Amino acid sequence: MQFANRVKKVQSSAIRDLLRYGTDPSVISFGGGYPDPQLFPSDKLRAVYETLLCKHAHRALQYTVSDGIPELRAQIAQRMRDDGTSCTADDVLVLHGAQQGLDLVAKMMLEPDDTVVVEDPTFLGATIAFNVFEPRYATVRMDGEGMDMEHLEAVLRVNPSVKLIYTMPDFQNPTGVTMSLARRHRLIELANQFDVLILEDSPYRSLRFEGSHLPTLKSLDTEGRVVFLGSFSKIMAPGLRLGWAVASGDVLGKLARLKLAADTQCSTVNMMAASLFLDTYPIEEHIATVCAAYSRKRGLMFQALDSTFPSSVHYTRAEGGLFTWLTFPDGFDATRFMLDEALPKAKVAYVPGEPFFATTPHINHARFNFSALPEVTITSGMTRLGELLSAYLPHVTTSIEQIA
Repeated sequence: MQFANRVKKVQSSAIRDLLRYGTDPSVISFGGGYPDPQLFPSDKLRAVYETLLCKHAHRALQYTVSDGIPELRAQIAQRMRDDGTSCTADDVLVLHGAQQGLDLVAKMMLEPDDTVVVEDPTFLGATIAFNVFEPRYATVRMDGEGMDMEHLEAVLRVNPSVKLIYTMPDFQNPTGVTMSLARRHRLIELANQFDVLILEDSPYRSLRFEGSHLPTLKSLDTEGRVVFLGSFSKIMAPGLRLGWAVASGDVLGKLARLKLAADTQCSTVNMMAASLFLDTYPIEEHIATVCAAYSRKRGLMFQALDSTFPSSVHYTRAEGGLFTWLTFPDGFDATRFMLDEALPKAKVAYVPGEPFFATTPHINHARFNFSALPEVTITSGMTRLGELLSAYLPHVTTSIEQIA
């Protein structure tokens, strides 16, 4: 059989490939981006599904409208307004998770060899979705305030084929960095100036533990060129596979037609379950419980990093989300170290940073998740890894300097 060329662009996730090394039950893995299953509102969801299947099965098990049941879209719109983003139900499209939004926006915007601007590093799931459409990538460097706007402007000036700027402004995956307010405003100005769509991917936005609440890019949008993606995966349960897009009418209409062609609709029963949950239970109380738990876990990870890791290893002090990003000395190979040292000697796994770079890989980074593991396991695993690095790095750094 002769497959379409785009199939060649569909690669397995490098993260999933690497994480197979951590399947040994004795290994402590900081690799996944999972929420803590102990925090899922299981009892409440069980009651919601029982109510739906006992009293509303005729509707819950039937087809429904492709853009999402009206009551859930209205509830999402209200949450967006509460968050400072002007929005109505007509501006909302319910998705199979935010990941579907990445696919639909790419399908709407990209022809082969069009350019997508991404942060450096960027979310691996986004490039997996975009690669199907055969784009080129232009990367913009990151610092503690997010995407560097001076560099972005330079990139836009020399890349006239840019169709899309992709960003995670809130607790970015993989770095955990949040874009500053000044840069959010500047990003909107540059997108308007260069006539580019912004894809604002913000599945972690509700998981803020400290720091100032910042407006969404969509709330600053002056020309209808921002598509916002949100998700119930981190604030309710990822198994529901529910997210949403908020966009201007013309853009949302195109996305809705592409969704109709792709899958007709999201699960009626899951949409009704999410809606009934929001009607019945105070979701903000649940989110507060989740944030408190993750904040404690983040604190334990930071404590271990400060007390046991060598001073030559730096990390981002994420104000929320699920991740921190470690930077090792130049020349340190995070993949090789994990395979040769961390796994066999400390029984610890993580995600090396190399796959997160869309153009030029950098080998001396790693992403660590603090949400999924029990607190005692975080302390144990990070301490073991820190002790191993303290013994390993001075020798390796000396070797690197001699080679240089």
